Amino acid sequence: MASKWTKLSIEELEKEVRHHNALYFVKQKPEISDEQYDKLVKELQKRRPDSPVLEEVGSDLTSTFQKVEHAIPILSLDKCYDNETLKSWAAKFEGGIVASPKIDGMAVSLIYDSNGKLVRAATRGDGHKGENITTNAMEVDGISEMIDLHDVEVRGEVFMPLPVFDNYRQTFKNPRNLAAGAIKQKNPRKTKEYSLSFLAYDLLGSGASTEMEKHKLLKKSFTTVDRIKVDRNDLQSAFNHFLEKRDRDKFETDGVVYKADRVDEQERLSSTASHPRFAIAYKFQGDSGETTLVDVEWSVSRTGAITPVAIVEPVTLSGAMVTRASLHNVNMMEQLGLSKGARVVMMRRGGVIPNLERVVKKGKAAFKVPSVCPSCGAPTERHDDFLYCTNSDSCVTSKVRELIHFIQTIECDGFGDKLVAQLYKNGLVTDASEFYMLTKEDLLGLERMGDTLAEKLLRNIESRRELDLDVFLRSLGIRELGQHVAKILASYGSLDYVLELKEEELAGIHTIGEVIAKYVVEGLKEKRSLITKLKKQVTVRKGIAKKKGALSGKSFLFTGVLLSMSRKDAQSMVEHEGGESAQGVTKDLDYLVVGDGGRAGSKLDKANKLQDEGGKVKVLSEKEFLKMVGK
Repeated sequence: MASKWTKLSIEELEKEVRHHNALYFVKQKPEISDEQYDKLVKELQKRRPDSPVLEEVGSDLTSTFQKVEHAIPILSLDKCYDNETLKSWAAKFEGGIVASPKIDGMAVSLIYDSNGKLVRAATRGDGHKGENITTNAMEVDGISEMIDLHDVEVRGEVFMPLPVFDNYRQTFKNPRNLAAGAIKQKNPRKTKEYSLSFLAYDLLGSGASTEMEKHKLLKKSFTTVDRIKVDRNDLQSAFNHFLEKRDRDKFETDGVVYKADRVDEQERLSSTASHPRFAIAYKFQGDSGETTLVDVEWSVSRTGAITPVAIVEPVTLSGAMVTRASLHNVNMMEQLGLSKGARVVMMRRGGVIPNLERVVKKGKAAFKVPSVCPSCGAPTERHDDFLYCTNSDSCVTSKVRELIHFIQTIECDGFGDKLVAQLYKNGLVTDASEFYMLTKEDLLGLERMGDTLAEKLLRNIESRRELDLDVFLRSLGIRELGQHVAKILASYGSLDYVLELKEEELAGIHTIGEVIAKYVVEGLKEKRSLITKLKKQVTVRKGIAKKKGALSGKSFLFTGVLLSMSRKDAQSMVEHEGGESAQGVTKDLDYLVVGDGGRAGSKLDKANKLQDEGGKVKVLSEKEFLKMVGK
């Protein structure tokens, strides 16, 4: 369903994002929900992926307090609303996974010196710079002035407990906005009157190698956010666990944070300009309601996967009547223990996506997994969690959805689902290349087709004869070859180069790994015939290759306080010269740059240790770095 944002121009979308960032972070008076904001951002990402507004991190900075720089940026979390996206994220790294409730409060950084004394408390600000609220922070329950740990940074959430907020419900919309204002009172005694609390969720500089170790250390001095280890094969269980606890918590939560447990894997994954790749927030969204499960239908996708769909008695959620919801895969259906007539809880995640959350009361008979494809009658086979049609190359439903995916990816208007199905069933379009071979006579032979519409459709497809490399790659419908991977592949410059990539080369790229590389390389081989046909019909524009410069092929990490520039400016210098900005000290790091303002911390210790072990990392002073880049 189209959102109201689709009608806006790119300039209007950028203006809206900035407007709502200011309302949320500065004024603490948001006008739209998180779900609506996410849709706004996604629309801008779709229309202009390189928009500078997407790199702007929301800021709560004001003119009241002294500004301080965060040695390590406090980035916002990437979000997801379904289990499949979560599993895709988890496939990109090794080791355990931990989960915690996402507290809807105000992020705060606490710096403790070599004696374990609190020397600075700061708000998140814009992620790079925050505001010094040390005096006010001392009035928050749960923030300790002295701790047993030394030279560390503790991060957590300042929030107003719900029992306290009950006294303000008539005046304020939610506890987060009230807490954000209370922590910034000019008079610290005023802050104390609001009875704010603090929960710690992260520890930097301790030398801990896992998140669970950090949690154990934090619990000695702080009340911490709950943290549990999660089975990789059952990520949904943690979401269900914290969702069930939500109504009993004394603070507001708006989702579950999943994080790679191993710190070395976090450093390898690093971060984008706006969020860490090693963590993701699986959001609670939308109203929930109880209803009866009537049946399970089976839907065939473009890849031949056969997905169960729950049919339920009508229930109103977030203002809409819901009667069905995807169950994503066979394993999920089995884990939920679905049976005909069962009472189930439904929720519209993101305020949009209907989801069957759990069974309240079992029904009479369990549902059987089909042994033949509901579309073409071919035998089915199961691979791990998924059921597949063994005849996907000829299965009508699968082929039609593959064609729909292509036409939607290249953003060719007018070719709706029903029209694409007609074109396929009439033998006019049996693969994506044949869209470009359509004639007016072909189209006029279809139902409800006139001269005007036929001519418009031909103009539309003609306007899509030049495709960017990343768009072309996504249009092929290869598993795991989505927008992120397509952008990485496009940076190699040409389609011919991408087609020759080996699994080993692709697997070595940050955020891809062996699993995704295998699917992508095998998928490109399977689609080679279609690619050849498409190349006769379209021009694939070359991708933008990585910039070459004096620092090409070298990675840089910054630590401590930089005196001559901000850390963001330093990273921009590196990228301008063709280098890469790293987020952690690993064996692959080339240079660690130590700010001349001191406070290098554990990164320098780790780099020195790697050097002692024969590692390649070199330590530079800030002045040496500037000399290297010719400044």
